Amino acid sequence: MDEIALTLNGSPTTGRPGVTILELARDRGIEIPTLCFRPELSPTGACRLCLVEVAGSRTLVASCHTPIAPNMVIQTHSPKVLKARTVVLELILASHSGFCWSCDKANICELRFIAADHGVGLPRFQVRRRYYPLEEAGPYLVRDLNKCVQCRRCVKACHEVKGAGILSMAYRGFYCKLVAGQDGPLESELCRDCHECIAVCPVGALTKTEDRFAPKKETPLVLVGVGGRTGDEGPAGPM
Repeated sequence: MDEIALTLNGSPTTGRPGVTILELARDRGIEIPTLCFRPELSPTGACRLCLVEVAGSRTLVASCHTPIAPNMVIQTHSPKVLKARTVVLELILASHSGFCWSCDKANICELRFIAADHGVGLPRFQVRRRYYPLEEAGPYLVRDLNKCVQCRRCVKACHEVKGAGILSMAYRGFYCKLVAGQDGPLESELCRDCHECIAVCPVGALTKTEDRFAPKKETPLVLVGVGGRTGDEGPAGPM
């Protein structure tokens, strides 16, 4: 099929039919942040960080599941887009546990990287937070739902990669959360040698039981100011 002609950040370009805005942008070397998207998983549009501006659209659109169309005019980093992403980040951080200094994934946390890139530190918003007991009694996985950003990556990996269908999102609104089965302990024998959910989690909500107190190999976290990084010292950002 003929390629689709469109405009991306002021430059004419083309893309294959069926390609999403996010895929096209990344093919052109333009990085759009996202917490819920993984190339090997079907898109969900859950995190809303990948919002972009499309001329003629009433609202900003999620680039991870919006296919390109002929004559589209797309802005991936316009002032309107950056303002919206900042607000979305602050809302995610406002309901996040925030204990980055004690988190197993602090030095490689995708949320911290994105927050640092956008200069987001402490959020402006004060919201009611969810508090869940640490689920560490299971034989294979430790779950900390206080850190969960509800990106649904683990659910997708459990269904689409493993084919197990153990994980899902349940309840609504403020009470929405990740559950196993009928909201029971995460102790299925299928989880013994799987860990697909852990591999795709962008934060520290899921951990192998045997790795919980293991020495960390990542570089120490060094904060160099809001939004700053130096070399490989790890991301700066909210504490």
